[in-house]
Amino acid sequence: GDAAALDAAVAQAFGGGFGAGANTTGVVVLQDGRIVAEKYAEGFGPNTPQRTWSVAKSLAGTLIGAAVQRGEVDVKAPAAIANWRGQGDPRGAITLEALMRMASGLTSDTAGNRTDALYFGGTAVDEQAPGWPLLAPVGSTYRYANNDTLLAVLAVAPTFAAHPPAELFDRLGMTHTFAETDWRGNYILSSQVWTTARDLARFGQLYVQDGVWEGERILPEGWRAFVSTPSGPQPPTGAFGYGATFWVMNRSDGVPADAFAAFGNRGQYVVIVPSRNVVIVRRGEDPTGKGFDVAAFARDVLAALD
Repeated sequence: GDAAALDAAVAQAFGGGFGAGANTTGVVVLQDGRIVAEKYAEGFGPNTPQRTWSVAKSLAGTLIGAAVQRGEVDVKAPAAIANWRGQGDPRGAITLEALMRMASGLTSDTAGNRTDALYFGGTAVDEQAPGWPLLAPVGSTYRYANNDTLLAVLAVAPTFAAHPPAELFDRLGMTHTFAETDWRGNYILSSQVWTTARDLARFGQLYVQDGVWEGERILPEGWRAFVSTPSGPQPPTGAFGYGATFWVMNRSDGVPADAFAAFGNRGQYVVIVPSRNVVIVRRGEDPTGKGFDVAAFARDVLAALD
């Protein structure tokens, strides 16, 4: 690798080089499971948790994978949502996989299905999420919605009594990661998780290692391929495809075709490149409209690591 080029790419991330006005708070790069670059903005450090925003959706997909590996959940089966069990309810056909691929076909009233009342208190997942009607046939359309992830998590919630999210985080050494619940105790894993750049690097490393951690299989064989394969309906526009709770970077120049990522609002990124044994984490507090070009950053970091 080219250490000077790597340092330059990381410095650029903090200097507006991948988006004017973007505000990088932390970068961690892992190669072969070791930290090869790490830098923080003033006031931030290795132990400073920040909100994940939608990176939590990929954490949710990973918790589902762990439940599948334990034999407790089947992603191909209809999601276990009590409200949908009425006779003739078309929502009874919505599988866990359709929810993970943002392909439920459910109505969402606003872009991304805003869930402010839930995130900032006052309502609960089991009150707000299950009531939406179907708008399109299950699996026919892509519509990014917090609701789909909230429902997927609600469907597997019975597994959390014995295996709460904290158990997985602890297993991976994600010691500064905290998943919030609503006032009724439902996990809000579409956002509302607090974590550090290092903890997210460990999370990415689990996928580099194809779901195996310290010799133990945490995620099913083939799970990495499942979450990173855009086999459902796809976003109609934009630079990235969608797998199952992860974004797919196979359209990005200079980035290997197997790269996939967890993305969150205000510039949270975990880029996983299995073919290169690399994880790239970028945390941010990007102002609205000041985006960070994660594909360009990943390309430059990977070129420096060559």
